[in-house]
Amino acid sequence: MKTNRTSLSISECFADLPDPRMEKKTKHQLLDIITITICAVICGADSWVEIEEYGKAKYDWFHTFLDLPNGIPSHDTFGRFFALLSTEELEKCFQRWVGSIAEVVEGVVSIDGKQLRRSYDSASEKAAIHMVSAWASSTGLTLGQVKTEEKSNEITAIPRLLKLLEVKGCIVTLDAMGTQKPIAEQIIEQEADYVLALKGNQGRLHEEVINTFLHATETNFEGLEWDFYETCNEDHGRKEARRYWIISSLEGLQEIQEWKAVNLIGMVESEVVIGGQSSTEIRYYISSLKGNAEAFAKAVRSHWGIENSVHWILDVAFREDDCRIRMGNAAENLSILRRLAMNLIKQEKSSRVGVKAKRMKAGWDHSYLLKILTLKT
Repeated sequence: MKTNRTSLSISECFADLPDPRMEKKTKHQLLDIITITICAVICGADSWVEIEEYGKAKYDWFHTFLDLPNGIPSHDTFGRFFALLSTEELEKCFQRWVGSIAEVVEGVVSIDGKQLRRSYDSASEKAAIHMVSAWASSTGLTLGQVKTEEKSNEITAIPRLLKLLEVKGCIVTLDAMGTQKPIAEQIIEQEADYVLALKGNQGRLHEEVINTFLHATETNFEGLEWDFYETCNEDHGRKEARRYWIISSLEGLQEIQEWKAVNLIGMVESEVVIGGQSSTEIRYYISSLKGNAEAFAKAVRSHWGIENSVHWILDVAFREDDCRIRMGNAAENLSILRRLAMNLIKQEKSSRVGVKAKRMKAGWDHSYLLKILTLKT
C-alpha cells in the first residue's frame, strides 16, 4: 500500500455525514462532536465521560478552530448522538479517510473477527457485539469493519465487508469460519486470490486434505507437483520452526472440485521448543495461489499478524474489551473511531514508541496531535 500524505481533514471527511438528531433540538454542531471525539480517542479517552472531560480540559484550544456555540457537549450528549448515528454512514467516512492516506491496497489483506466482550447487556438480553475487520499487513492499516448481525456469525458479515473493499490483486486470508464456497467465489470475482484455513467444520474437505498430505509424506511426494519452505526463529530461549508444504496436483481430489479456483492445498507445521519442552501444531489450507510455498507462507504469517497488530492493540492500548458502552449504535460507532485513531497513530512515524505512549503524548502536546491528524512526519 502506498501512502499519500495529502490526507483529508476531519471537516472534509465528515462534511456529508447525516445528522441523526432532530434539527430544532441540536445545541451542538455535528462536526464539533465528531472532532472532539476523534481527538479525545486518539489522546486516551475510552468512554463518554472521559471524552467530555477531555473536551473541557482542552476547551480553549478547541475554541480556536471550532464554533462550540454551547460549549463542550455533556457525556450524555455524546452517548445519545453516537447511539443514533448510522453506523453505515460513519463507516463510509472511515473508508473515505483510509482512501485519502492509501492510494492502492497491495499484498495480503487479512479478515478476522473480534468480540467487544463487555458490550453485552444481560438486562435486555443483548449479546456482545462482534466486529469483523480487514487489515492490510503491508502497512498495518485497518481497511474497514462491519458488525455481525444479531444471532448470526462472521459468515454473513464477511461478504458485506468484502463489498466495501478494493482488493483487486491482493491475497485475502481468512480463518476456518470464513472458509465458505460463496466467500471464495466472491474473492475471485473481486479479482483477488485467497488463502483459507481448514478445520473440522469443513468435514470431508478437511479430511481429504489431511489424507492427501499423509499419503504424500509417506511416499516422499512422489509423482506430485509440490514445494516446501521453512523458517526458523530463536528469541529469549524460545525456538520456533515453521514448515510449509504445498501440493498443486489436485486432479484426484473430489471435494476440491466444488471450490472456485483452488490451485493448491497447504500444510503448516509449527514446532515450538521452550525450556527443552517441544510442542507441535499442524494446520491445513486451500488457496487460489499458484505453486509457490514461500508466497503461501508469507500469506499465512501475515494473517497471524492481525492478532498482534490489531486485536491486541485494541485491547491493551484502547481497552476495548473493558468498554461497557452498549446503547443503540454507540458501541459499534466507537469501535470504528478506535480503528480510525489506531490507523492514524500507527502511520505517524516520528515518535518511535508504542501506540499507548503515542496516545499519552498526543494528549500532552497539541502539535503532536496535529501531526497525527494530518500525517505530517
